[in-house]
Amino acid sequence: MITGADIMVKCLQAEGVDTVFGYPGATICPFYDAIYDSDVHHVLVRQEQNAAHAASGYARARMKPGVCVATSGPGATNLITGIATAHMDSIPMVAITGQVRSDLLGSDSFQEADITGACEPFTKHTYLVKRTEDLPRIFKEAFHIAATGRPGPVLIDIPVDVQTNSIESFEYPDKVDIRGYKPNTKGHSVQVQKAAGLIKKAKRPIIVSGGGVLSSGAKLKLQKFAENTQIPILSTMMGIGVMPSDHPLYLGMLGTHGRRCANKALHETDLAIVCGARLGDRAIAAPDQMGNTTKIIHIDIDPAEIGKNVKVDIPIVGDMNNVLKNLIEEIGDYKISAEWDAEVKNLKAHYQNKITTFDGYVEPRTLIGNLSSMLKAKAILCADVGQNQIWCANNFRIREGRFFTTGGMGTMGYSIPAAIGAKLGLKKRDVVVVCGDGSFQMGMNELSTIVQENLNIKIIVMRNYRLGMVRELQDNHYNSRHSGTILNEEPDIVAIAKAYGIDSAEVSSNEDAEKYINKIVESDKPFVLVCRVHPDTPSIL
Repeated sequence: MITGADIMVKCLQAEGVDTVFGYPGATICPFYDAIYDSDVHHVLVRQEQNAAHAASGYARARMKPGVCVATSGPGATNLITGIATAHMDSIPMVAITGQVRSDLLGSDSFQEADITGACEPFTKHTYLVKRTEDLPRIFKEAFHIAATGRPGPVLIDIPVDVQTNSIESFEYPDKVDIRGYKPNTKGHSVQVQKAAGLIKKAKRPIIVSGGGVLSSGAKLKLQKFAENTQIPILSTMMGIGVMPSDHPLYLGMLGTHGRRCANKALHETDLAIVCGARLGDRAIAAPDQMGNTTKIIHIDIDPAEIGKNVKVDIPIVGDMNNVLKNLIEEIGDYKISAEWDAEVKNLKAHYQNKITTFDGYVEPRTLIGNLSSMLKAKAILCADVGQNQIWCANNFRIREGRFFTTGGMGTMGYSIPAAIGAKLGLKKRDVVVVCGDGSFQMGMNELSTIVQENLNIKIIVMRNYRLGMVRELQDNHYNSRHSGTILNEEPDIVAIAKAYGIDSAEVSSNEDAEKYINKIVESDKPFVLVCRVHPDTPSIL
């Protein structure tokens, strides 16, 4: 005989799960008792939302579903923001929640919440498990759904009696067959041929890369396509890292907070090849941001995203790897014109920005621009939300590493738990957090998790005593009426870090900041570096 809780652990092991992030409670205790004797490592976070963010960081690092666990009621509802964040950023995740006994469902019993109903808008699928016998099939389906097609979170809600009940034997399915869920991965050959024909006719083509290129593992194929054709590349925020930042074909991030040369190229193009991007309002504020004569080829695994925000001339539904492979074969030896090549190079040279500095303060954009050269080539930078996110997106120079942030939901407090997941997923990588003093205070409880897991994560806090991006909005649109955005009575962050046993320092110049960073990157211990930033430092130049 085998209990449902033991089945849950065996299902995770069958899926190759080695790490889960969670916080226990009464209705998930059978699972916690079962995992105690297994080889699956449980990471105790300090709040359930951070379990989801950590699972997201792990998923992005390992390119496989991350797993988070919580109890029923408030434990489950605390997961929702993290689940919604993963959903908006297309991150594969399996969230497991305990639930009250099956016979108590619907009676408003202690810590009962309809978490499957609450999470439906933010998940690819939800399961409320009715029978212990169904657990192997449901887990197999959940991991398959999370990782295939457009990746995303799946929720499994398991009543405590389903976990304690026993069945005679355990057998994990070797395949999945879900009626109605058959993602199209090939990409229609006729559409690919049409796309190749349109590219060859274009005079000023560009590539717009989104997070779908990275999540599909198609980064190198897109680089090959760009280098073969010499078509310049722009990225959305989630697409940062698809090309090395210093690559001559890369123009940077487009959009409201993007680089001017990227936005100018988007306006001048006559053909945009959109790869794995939804083109939301932060990337393209209005469809007329592109010229009236611009044609659009849109490649995406999710047909619902194609044409949702801009009119598309040639839609291609399929896995990015397959479509790009076929497109490379179909395009042959085509290259862009010398005129467009020269114009693109001129755009990059013309729109170099000058940075204003403030004496007695760290200049964050310059510091972040120099940060990548201080780290190993494959370093992972986890940026939070706010001004720090924009400074990182526009100035951190990706080489072979990754840039993790939340571009869709924009969830403050994301960076520290996401870094925990990333570090546990790729232990040999440099993992650095950049956050503001506001977002740091949303995630600083996870310093305890960093210490408990002995993780040498480096945290850089940009401290300006402001909720900087909202304050900028108030300056520009609300007559500088700073309502609720001034952080006057802030705690001593250096002392807080030391209270957790983490070395820390505060600096007021780039020279001192870089001295510390050069010293601590080789350390096997965590570190918190607080950088004093002038409150008037803008998000973009």
